[in-house]
Amino acid sequence: MKKNENIALISGDFKPEEAKELLLTLINHKINYHERKSFSSEIRLGDKDKHSGVRIEQLRASKNQINALIEEAAKKGLTLKIDSVISIELIE
Repeated sequence: MKKNENIALISGDFKPEEAKELLLTLINHKINYHERKSFSSEIRLGDKDKHSGVRIEQLRASKNQINALIEEAAKKGLTLKIDSVISIELIE
């Protein structure tokens, strides 16, 4: 196995409703992950996870951007081309 791998996660053309379901499911899952992580930190250590708090705000901003783009595409009757690659690097 190489130290760096690029894996295609999403690749295709999507109708606005399909894109909305796909992308918002991913974003919401990440938000929920960080909310659980922060809650767990608060219970165990008495303090919320600061990184997760920052990440939640970034993800919510991304969610707003995605919603706006999808709404625009829907109003104009457009399709969305989405390509998402996950880059994984093994670090020591």
